[in-house]
Amino acid sequence: MNIEGLDYNTQREQLVLPEYGREIQSMVNYAIGLTDREERQHCAETIIAVMRRMVPQSGDNESYEQKLWDHLALMSGFRLDIDYPFDVTQAVQIAKKPEPMPYPMKDIPIRHYGNMMFELFEQLKAMPDGPERDELIRITANQMKRDLSQWSQGSADDEKVADDLARFTDGKVQLDLENFLFDKTGVKTTDRKRRKK
Repeated sequence: MNIEGLDYNTQREQLVLPEYGREIQSMVNYAIGLTDREERQHCAETIIAVMRRMVPQSGDNESYEQKLWDHLALMSGFRLDIDYPFDVTQAVQIAKKPEPMPYPMKDIPIRHYGNMMFELFEQLKAMPDGPERDELIRITANQMKRDLSQWSQGSADDEKVADDLARFTDGKVQLDLENFLFDKTGVKTTDRKRRKK
């Protein structure tokens, strides 16, 4: 839709630092066009004062002032010929986007347990019997139950947790459901006593 006299931000030039808004960018563009160096300097200092009021910082922090002047240099595309009170040559590092981080794509047999749970299964396989292993089994089983509850619409079966734990630890961890107590998490579970009848 084109309406004469109306322009939309999507049709305008993209802002270098959108947090300062289009008006500050217009002021910077105006300052670049000034021919008198003294007037340009005064205009730049005024722009910095407005930026300082827009994004207030507690105290007079020198690094904050440096940041404002760096931002001014960036918004001007380093075309603003003034006497900067700080070295703004490193300002380009601010605008530089970080390299994308690679996302680890691992094959997880059952995704709702996640990669960390399968690392715990491997750890449980190798651990010797003892209180430390018993505690890790308790923590792992309870986390498995929470994961199941989240991914199966709030229902988590104790037997499913015990079966999965035995399967993914190659049978080295067998939960005794008659004696094992899961943490109370508000998770719906089937009643074992009722099923045995």
